[in-house]
Amino acid sequence: MSEQTQVIFATAVFLLTYAVIVSEKIHRAVAALVGAAILALTGILNPEEATHAIDFNTIGLLVGMMIIVGITRQTGVFEYLAIKAARQARGEPLRIMAALSLVTAVLSAFLDNVTTVLLIVPVTFAIAGQLQISPIPFLIAEIIASNIGGTATLIGDPPNIMIGSQTHLGFMDFVINLTPVVAVVYILTIFFLRLIYRRQLMARPELQEKIMLLNERDEIKDPVLLKKCLVVLFLTIMGFVLHQYLHLESSVIALSGASLLLLITREDPEHALHAVEWPVIFFFVGLFVVVGALEKVGVIEAVARFSLEITQGQLVPAAMLILWISALASAFVDNIPFVATMIPLIHDMGRLGGMTNLDLLWWALSLGACLGGNGTIIGASANVVVIGMAEKRGQPISFLGFMKVAFPLMLMSIVVSTVYLLFWYHYHGPVSLVGTLAVAAVLGLVTVLLNNVLFRTEGRSAKVLSKYKEA
Repeated sequence: MSEQTQVIFATAVFLLTYAVIVSEKIHRAVAALVGAAILALTGILNPEEATHAIDFNTIGLLVGMMIIVGITRQTGVFEYLAIKAARQARGEPLRIMAALSLVTAVLSAFLDNVTTVLLIVPVTFAIAGQLQISPIPFLIAEIIASNIGGTATLIGDPPNIMIGSQTHLGFMDFVINLTPVVAVVYILTIFFLRLIYRRQLMARPELQEKIMLLNERDEIKDPVLLKKCLVVLFLTIMGFVLHQYLHLESSVIALSGASLLLLITREDPEHALHAVEWPVIFFFVGLFVVVGALEKVGVIEAVARFSLEITQGQLVPAAMLILWISALASAFVDNIPFVATMIPLIHDMGRLGGMTNLDLLWWALSLGACLGGNGTIIGASANVVVIGMAEKRGQPISFLGFMKVAFPLMLMSIVVSTVYLLFWYHYHGPVSLVGTLAVAAVLGLVTVLLNNVLFRTEGRSAKVLSKYKEA
């Protein structure tokens, strides 16, 4: 097969694989594996090249964290946190939405966001049922919060895991550089969601009292196992914090944590491995091979050269281009294959353009891909999972119904990210960190004050409504 034919064939296989993934007619893992098999069978990649294209650091990190989370979820601690948050909100629907969103965002920063929503959503339905209100506003808020929270750390979202694995960036780099802007985006998002849903999320006082009667301690099924899991989670997260200084890959930390938890809990390995989402793992494997073929035949380098021509080799225009393209693309296609394609592209842009420090481009890709996933119901895996759970319970969320709320909020988050990245470029370091956190603190204070005004107004409206119904 000639070089030109290889380029055409590899590109065709990539586009066809991508189209099948987007269409969801065939499971995305099957589509990726079939694409990889075609490329290997036709000799575009030999077995050694195909194996080399697979990022085993990403695979190991995902498997390790899935095992840890799978064992931990048996304790009921996630349900405990959700009910605790609802009681802390004193049964008021708007505050419950904010509380559950905060729990979702924080858990998504340290655990897989798909797992987080799988655990939080059933509790959300139960709470909404107690209050006799629609769960849809809660679900939309949790979807958005899961993607925002996952943006903050290396392990929070698959795009970040992939970026961290292919660069020098470690856990604390993501925390220091992305958490400040994530805090600003989260505060603004929750504020706007509460404005949007303030008329829908109203419940009678007697129903709110039912929430206060729930006991979160009843959700803890195995206190001994919980203690062991919390110890291992703490050690694993500390390992992530220190892994750059220990010169250990993040996958080694995750797999070591999983191994330790299996050892001290005496968990049946076969049962523990059921917690691993093997379709996701093999989706990554196939995807890495498909993208590796594009890289080998030179397609990635050609696109990189074209991008450099558009941005004239300037770092800041390149970052803005990556941020906005990533956001808009990730709103309509799965952000995982998109990021898998962009990583070698950015490497080639740096090499061809003589850019020695690509950190700005990596942060642009992370923010665009992770936050862009909030644009539509198909933008990220967590979105699809929650929509499916809602449909099974007779609470369907339409594509347009979700998009009209989420897409403007996504655009807002990207505008904030644009300002932040420009600020970071000119003042990166302590000034950028402190400045952004100060903005987050001010926004948080203003939000609390405005929400208190809203609650007083809505409280009076609720009382008038209650008296009207009684009459």
